[in-house]
Amino acid sequence: MKAKMIYRPLTATPFKCNSAYKEIEPCRTLQPYIRCFWGGEYDCLNTGMEEHSEIVIPDTCVDIIYRMDDAGNIITSDFIGINDRSFCSQGNKKTGQRISVFAIRFYAWSAYVFSEDSFMGTVNGRYDVRERFSWLDKELHGLLFDLELTDMIRFAETLLLKKLDTARKNVVVDRVMNDILRHQGGLEVNRLSKENFISSRQMERLFCEYIGITPKKLSNLVRYQCLWRDIVSQSHFNTTEAVHKYGYTDASHLMREFKRYHSMNIRDAREMALR
Repeated sequence: MKAKMIYRPLTATPFKCNSAYKEIEPCRTLQPYIRCFWGGEYDCLNTGMEEHSEIVIPDTCVDIIYRMDDAGNIITSDFIGINDRSFCSQGNKKTGQRISVFAIRFYAWSAYVFSEDSFMGTVNGRYDVRERFSWLDKELHGLLFDLELTDMIRFAETLLLKKLDTARKNVVVDRVMNDILRHQGGLEVNRLSKENFISSRQMERLFCEYIGITPKKLSNLVRYQCLWRDIVSQSHFNTTEAVHKYGYTDASHLMREFKRYHSMNIRDAREMALR
């Protein structure tokens, strides 16, 4: 579990914090499973237009997201599967209402612990929360309009902590994930399978079942996220050092793979993040 707790993936705008979007840390016991709770409020003035969309990058997480309006309607209740590509979020329709958001961001490899169904085929997908988390939705649904964000988080934490007592676990998936995170996505699939005494085919089947993505793709995403953290946290990011650190073939390989996942080059991505 220690390896999981030191890995902290970032969004495209990791320093964003305002009334419409704020991240809140889970309690210590849930930190190996949940990256953060997040939410906020914003006005959706009725102008006949849609608000500006934002870029969403692969953050190796999955989200449960509730959006509610001040008329007492739940607009959406979604489960967002792991993404292996960036995309622009859909702009919310200008309804004239005030919108509230409550969301739980799980690490992609930990969400299965609380789920009631497989994650097979969920990559880049959006689903009704009730398809895989009906037990949680049943408890949260009636309180979404009654509690403030911080109180909602504490209530959700209580439910999730209780679920841990009877949650399903897969030792192989957890062990392989610790290796991926400890090596920052740098281990080849063959080495992962050998060190964990499992065939590559069986390992891939388990990852698709419990996470929704292959070990190879997830390793590449973890490496990309570690690279992204260096880009935004280092005052003078050095591409050559990063090539060696993360095992890219050369600078061109690094920049090409970064753009593949981020949909823009390193300079523009950094400028947007620090804006």
